[in-house]
Amino acid sequence: MDILGGLASGFAVALTPTNLALAFLGCFVGTIIGALPGIGPVNGVAILIPLAFSFQLDPASALILLSCVYYGCMYGGRISSIMLNIPGDEPAIMTTLDGYPMARQGKATEALAISAVASFVGATLATVGLTLFSPLLARAAIHFGPSDYFALYVMAFATIGGVTGANPCKTLLAAFLGLMLATVGLDPASGTARYTFGSFNLYDGFDPIVAIVGLFAISEVLIFLETSHKPSGGMPPLGRMFAGLKDVRRSFGAMLRGSGLGFVAGILPGAGASLGAFLAYVFERRWSNRNDTFGKGDPRGVAAPEAGNNAAAGGALIPMLTLGIPGSGTTAVMLALLISLNITPGPLLFERQPEMVWGLIASLYIANVVLLVLNLPLVGLFTRMLSLPAYVLMPFVVMVSFLGIYSISNSTFDLLVMIGFGLLGFVMRKLDISLVPLVLGLLLGADMENNLRRALSISNGDFSILFESPIALVIYAITAVALLVAFGFAFTGRRIAPPSEKDAALGG
Repeated sequence: MDILGGLASGFAVALTPTNLALAFLGCFVGTIIGALPGIGPVNGVAILIPLAFSFQLDPASALILLSCVYYGCMYGGRISSIMLNIPGDEPAIMTTLDGYPMARQGKATEALAISAVASFVGATLATVGLTLFSPLLARAAIHFGPSDYFALYVMAFATIGGVTGANPCKTLLAAFLGLMLATVGLDPASGTARYTFGSFNLYDGFDPIVAIVGLFAISEVLIFLETSHKPSGGMPPLGRMFAGLKDVRRSFGAMLRGSGLGFVAGILPGAGASLGAFLAYVFERRWSNRNDTFGKGDPRGVAAPEAGNNAAAGGALIPMLTLGIPGSGTTAVMLALLISLNITPGPLLFERQPEMVWGLIASLYIANVVLLVLNLPLVGLFTRMLSLPAYVLMPFVVMVSFLGIYSISNSTFDLLVMIGFGLLGFVMRKLDISLVPLVLGLLLGADMENNLRRALSISNGDFSILFESPIALVIYAITAVALLVAFGFAFTGRRIAPPSEKDAALGG
């Protein structure tokens, strides 16, 4: 009954004219961003965060806008995968395996329709799971003590750095770098300046929003300046305007199975949509590939990964809202927004900010319907957006980044910090080092340090308190298993992620 009451109050928030307009805008813009190759949901949300501050949106409206952009990007990523064989983002890699062969066979409209319906099914089921499980997990997390939260942060860094990265050593290094950057500023206990080099501008540390826009948006501009993302070949014709329901019905079981696997993958900190899409495709291939049609244009090979990656996107919101631990790179960026708005995600969020949380959840139901309505009749418009040249897109990204950051603080120093993080992000991407662990360290470093201080204060400096709680011991055990599996797969050449290294094998 509490869930139904909360959801009813959430729809009262989501159905206001302002929030409805923001949800529609977020879905439309997110679909376009997701369709453009190489940008993806993390960069899309990072670019639009300054606009949320510039428009002076309240926390609920800002979160609704960015969440709808997030969902829209997950929908849009399939378009360039199917039409150009170029994934709009990493999770959409699995969609290319059967989506592009369908397009080359003159079934582009069918592939796009199946992927849209699969995205709707996966995202809607994940939103239902978010509605049911988030309050339960929040109530359980209330019993966590400082040592338990410290163990949870250790697991977050280990799983995001060890499971999702191509090289666990590199991504763990990035996590440690993020933790080091989080210590810049005044010591919370003694007030001593740490690593500020005499600059008063650094006494408050690095603003996560400034760092994230630099790491993702500015580095993306630099990558575009270095390499061309313009497609080398033409797009296959769309064919007839409306697809039949036969393939959609045939693929419905794959959508349900992919949704379940994707949702579980999304809940795991650090797993995210890439693992969700990968698991959904591999399972469906083994379950349904009786005639050896997968990789040759099987509609179920489109439905399963699309349902999986969209379900993972919804599942990733659960640990972010209830534990303050992002389940993916995009939710890490959204976590930075909440922290900048002086909102602390965690088990008490449902009690302290119920209108915001339930308004967000209700808006996701609305967003899924809007995205389905947009993506079926307007697919021709979104495919034409793929021809947008980089020399038009990149100046707009730069303009939004600089104006948005300056409007937040009116500080030229923050612009320099943004450029500095942009250069750092460019170098890390050239070295094939994931940016997500660095962002996670920057966001959670202060909380991790504070919980460590509290635990040691309770025990009078005895570090054994970190291992006395049964909850903490279970979390450490899960962390150890995850790290062993990640390093084992990395050293044997059978890495868990990214799935791009497996697409050739799976498609053949």
